[in-house]
Amino acid sequence: MSELGALSLWIALALAAYSTVGSVAGKLRLSPALVESAQSAMYAAGLALLVATLSLVIAFISRDFEIAYVAAHSDLAMPYRFTWVAFYAGNEGSLLYIATVLSIMSAIAVWRAPEKFKDALPYTTAVLMLTLTFFLAVTAVMANPFDKLSFVPLDGDGINPLLTHFGMFFHPPALMAGLIGITVPFAFAMGSLLAGKTGDEWVDAGRVWGMISWVLLASGLLLGSWWAYTILGWGGFWFWDPVENAAFMPWLGITAFIHSIMVQKRRGMFRMWNIILINVAFGLALYGMFMNRGGSVPSVHSFGASQLGWIFLLFLAVGIAVPFAIFIWRYPLLKSAQNLDSMLSREAAFLVNNLLLLAIAFVTLWGTVYPLVSRLTSDTEITVARPFYDQVNGPLMLALIFLMGVGPLIPWRKAGMASLRKTLLPPAVGGLATVAILASLGLHKEFALLAFGLAAFVTSGILMEWYRGTRSRHRGSGENYATAFLRLIMANRPRYGGYIVHLSIVMVTLGIVGTSFFSTQRDVVLSPGESTVVGDYELVFLGTVETPKGNRTEFISTVQVFRDGDLLETVRAKRDFYPSFNMAATTAAIRSTPVEDLYIVPSENLPDGRVGFRILVNPLIWWMWVAGPVMMVGTVIALWPQKIRAPVPVPGPRRFASGPRPSAA
Repeated sequence: MSELGALSLWIALALAAYSTVGSVAGKLRLSPALVESAQSAMYAAGLALLVATLSLVIAFISRDFEIAYVAAHSDLAMPYRFTWVAFYAGNEGSLLYIATVLSIMSAIAVWRAPEKFKDALPYTTAVLMLTLTFFLAVTAVMANPFDKLSFVPLDGDGINPLLTHFGMFFHPPALMAGLIGITVPFAFAMGSLLAGKTGDEWVDAGRVWGMISWVLLASGLLLGSWWAYTILGWGGFWFWDPVENAAFMPWLGITAFIHSIMVQKRRGMFRMWNIILINVAFGLALYGMFMNRGGSVPSVHSFGASQLGWIFLLFLAVGIAVPFAIFIWRYPLLKSAQNLDSMLSREAAFLVNNLLLLAIAFVTLWGTVYPLVSRLTSDTEITVARPFYDQVNGPLMLALIFLMGVGPLIPWRKAGMASLRKTLLPPAVGGLATVAILASLGLHKEFALLAFGLAAFVTSGILMEWYRGTRSRHRGSGENYATAFLRLIMANRPRYGGYIVHLSIVMVTLGIVGTSFFSTQRDVVLSPGESTVVGDYELVFLGTVETPKGNRTEFISTVQVFRDGDLLETVRAKRDFYPSFNMAATTAAIRSTPVEDLYIVPSENLPDGRVGFRILVNPLIWWMWVAGPVMMVGTVIALWPQKIRAPVPVPGPRRFASGPRPSAA
């Protein structure tokens, strides 16, 4: 497997390099045969990488410890189901995964490219394959997953215990695919500029691939939060860690892009702005991959010590400088078809939305790199902690939620004050009523009230749009309300799919606000039979069962949960200790409802049978995990292609071949 995998990797590198050069040369020499040959090489590179990927997977399954990467990230005790997780547990495997995903996305994107974009497609292929060539060259030369050891160990080092979690099957691959996926809309934008096609030819492909990257990043971020919440044992879901930020910032950039590209598709506006946005998103994606490959800012998420940081930093510099140079070169040709008519319009709302998203991204970037800046400019490293991000980004995010409710409700071009008042009054009443009700119930935290009010404002606006559209279809066609609603969604999938995605963002907001402002925490040490009270819950610790399990010792602690004297549930929290890693992995016992989570995690098992517990009551966090599936549904609906109806011919005046016209009588 090592020889087959290594050979496939080098073949893929040669094919990607040829495809890069062949695409440009074929376009410049007006040689369709050379362009077609370069595209064929691109498809073949994808097949070679699939062979390399399969070779590494088989090496893990067969426990081929002669391969250094397999020996470093697996052992005989590792269950076979974690083979896929071990595959990308380190730099070498993750780089192979990124290259394989990029090759597959590139092949699909070129194959499905719009016919009107064919003239610029060779340049897009070249950009995609140049990026792939970089990753393959780094993988083959500096981080080859098929390198052999000088001797064959009897067993491997084993997989990191924190990776043995269901979320790890999806969280890292989704994030990596989302980061590298931004290359595809970026390549369409660059291909358009290089070919001199400065109109809207690339917009459809850019929107589709931008949304695919967006949903991959969003789902990866949510799955990562769920992983942190369930296994790290600190009771939270986000730490503003540098690598968390490195995935969050490209998501903000691509979010701005997919909103702005809709304006270009609808009105022919923001052509220059959209090139800037996709360049920024691509640069932030490269920064995210740099942070994961040995960036100089310390993080609990980044891969181990690596010599790849400098080469990724160099690629980051090139990936920012060259696209903006191309943009400046083509700047005189990038004139929008329409101008902004009014600040009271949907276009203006999207523009302000973009500026807020970029502001959050760059505040986060500054907080992430400031420790490095302080280390370079003085002898003291200053770490930026969570309060900075919360205090600066919090108000910006609230303004963003407000615009999320306003933007889709106001018309294109220009909104009159009367129509604006009519449209925004019902959701505004819903938001204010929510604030009044919560305040009357004793909730007096200003930021929490504002956030809940804005969430109600956005939700009311979406429900109002659905109700009006459904009622109109019901009255016009006689359809029952359920059928009318479904056909309303299907009639304008991008718009109503977007509304569903907005609802998922509201759900995330509820989870963040509930846990940030109203969470209750208590750390206790309990002996079997002892109890404690946290919030409305009484917890009785029954005892711990200790069981040796191969490479670890498993401690399962059983706790009874009572409220008002009634037994609600008996839960079990687990703590696994791995002697070879000298570390523990915990699995929290979570009693989850839409109102709140009861979160119980064992932090320490003492020799006398006592156990240290961290117990939290986290209101509304259930909504954050539900948001993931809702977001996926909305994105699928928004991306689902609509049938284009053929225009109905309008009959013209009748003409007679011969003979007199018929009499009016």
